[in-house]
Amino acid sequence: MSGASLGFAAVSLLKSKGFGQPDVAVILGSGLGELANRLEQPLICRYDDIPGFARSTVVGHAGQLVQGYLQGKKVLAMQGRFHYYEGHRQQQIAHAVRVMKRLGAPRLIVTNAAGGINRDFSVGDLMLITDHINMTGGNPLIGRNDDKLGPRFPDMSQAYSRRLMAVADEAGRSLGSVLRRGVYMAVSGPSFEPPAEIECYGRLGADAVGMSTVPEVIAAVHCGMEVLGISCITNVAAGLGEEKLNHEEVIEVTRKVRADFEALVTRIITNLDQGGE
Repeated sequence: MSGASLGFAAVSLLKSKGFGQPDVAVILGSGLGELANRLEQPLICRYDDIPGFARSTVVGHAGQLVQGYLQGKKVLAMQGRFHYYEGHRQQQIAHAVRVMKRLGAPRLIVTNAAGGINRDFSVGDLMLITDHINMTGGNPLIGRNDDKLGPRFPDMSQAYSRRLMAVADEAGRSLGSVLRRGVYMAVSGPSFEPPAEIECYGRLGADAVGMSTVPEVIAAVHCGMEVLGISCITNVAAGLGEEKLNHEEVIEVTRKVRADFEALVTRIITNLDQGGE
């Protein structure tokens, strides 16, 4: 089946199960999936059952689509994401975003766990993504363009919504939290970056580094979604600290900040329609 055919098949299946017309879509990164368990009146569909969806194989990713209500807003959440390093094509990663758009989601909040490059950041900080650098070696828009989704050459100059960042800042202030802002660099993974690469990325302007998010954001902007990105700084990147890096540390830090993260995202979703450019 073509990408468009898989998209329509996925949307048809999900609509038959009651999914559709969410106020916002959310992609929950490593260790951050517990937010989906707070949704009221949940509908759940395993990725394995959705045409064109890949299988999420990473610890901390439940691998299911959940729709429900949070503070009166209808939320469509990916409880776990797909990664380039798992062997999934970036076009397949984009497929999930396009399905959420076809289900009616006008906005996307994308979250991730990231390594801190900016020396002013601390483990446990939450960072609003102001821009990104794509070092994955791929792009989800490579191949034939579907003009019904978006233009051949989409503008990425404001990929991350200034309006939603203002909403997030206000949400943080109301909770007594200070949100960092910075540039997120995406690499292919799955190996953690060596110190020489981290030094290079810092010189290029990156504040945090991870192995996800950018393919989804490119696909979302291409199809006209308003995007907010949030990184949880789970470790100090290689060469900036003494500790060896491992995925277990990433999951442990996200557990510790889960309450703050969930409170922030809940407040953002509550206030989605406030603010202006």
